[in-house]
Amino acid sequence: MCIRDSSAGEQAEPAAPGPTKDAEASLWVDAWRALRRNPWFVFSAVLLVILLTMAFFPQLFTNTDPRECLLSRSRQSPSAEHWFGTDVQGCDYYTRVIHGARNSIAIGFLVSAGVLVIAIVLGLVAGYFRSWVDALISRFTDMVFAIPYILAALVFLNVIENRGVREVSAVLIVFTWPTMARLMRGSVLSVVNSEYVMAARALGAGHVTIMRRHILPNSLGPVIGYATVFVGIIIGAEATLTFLGVGLQLPAISWGLQLQQAQPYLQQFPHLIVFPLIFVGLTVFAFMTLGDAIRDAIDPKSKKK
Repeated sequence: MCIRDSSAGEQAEPAAPGPTKDAEASLWVDAWRALRRNPWFVFSAVLLVILLTMAFFPQLFTNTDPRECLLSRSRQSPSAEHWFGTDVQGCDYYTRVIHGARNSIAIGFLVSAGVLVIAIVLGLVAGYFRSWVDALISRFTDMVFAIPYILAALVFLNVIENRGVREVSAVLIVFTWPTMARLMRGSVLSVVNSEYVMAARALGAGHVTIMRRHILPNSLGPVIGYATVFVGIIIGAEATLTFLGVGLQLPAISWGLQLQQAQPYLQQFPHLIVFPLIFVGLTVFAFMTLGDAIRDAIDPKSKKK
C-alpha cells in the first residue's frame, strides 16, 4: 500500500497581508493624480515656483544692486523708475523686497527640515516602543510644548549678539518641534498594530527593520503635509520676530527687517509696509495651501467630511 504524506498536499498558509512596493507606488501615483486635479495645489505650486526662483535667482527679476542706496531719494513713492518706491536709506524697494525672499524662505526651510528630523525620530520611537519610552518622550514633549515658542525665541534671541539665519533657525527648531512630534507619534500608533507589522515581527524582523520598512513609509503622510504648512508658519514667525527687533540683523536683507524699518513711517509712507507684507502673506498662503493639498492627497482620511 502506498502511503501518501498528508503534508505534501497541504499548501502553506499565505503570509499576512502587507504593503508591497507596487501598493506603495500606487499610493503615490494616486496621490499625484489627486494633486493634479486640485486647482489650489496647481495655483500654490506655481506661486511657490515663482517665489523660490526669486529667492535663489533674484538677478532674473532685477539687475539693481540692493545695497545701492542714495539718501537724496529717501522714501520716494512708487514710480516708473522705482516700482515699489524707495526705503529710508534711498534703496530701490523693489530690489530689496526681491532679495529679501532668500533669507526669509531659507529660515522656513531650515527650521522645517530640522523639526521634521526630530519629529520623525522621537515620534517613531515613542509610537513604536510605547510603554515607559513613550511616557518619557511624551512628558519631555509636553514640557517643551508648554513654552510658547514666540516667547522663548524672544528671550533667547535677545541675548544673542550676532543673529543670522543659522542662529534664528536653531532657536526656532529647539522650541517648535513638539507639535510635529505629536503628529508623528499619533500616525505611528495608527499603523503599529497592523497585520503586516505583526507578520514582520512573527518572521523575526528586527525593530529597526520594522520601523524603516513597514511603519515609517506608512505614517509619513500627515507629517509631510504638515511640514509643508510649517514652512509658511516659520516664515511668518521670522517676520514677526524680526519686526519685534530680535530676529535677523542688518546688513542682512529680509522681509521682516523691511517691516521693522518701516514701522515708524506707516502713516506717511504706507508702501514701505505694504509691499513686504504682501510677499510674506503670499508665501505663507502658498505653503499652507500646498501643505493642505498634499496632506489630503496622501492621507484621504484627514479630509473633512
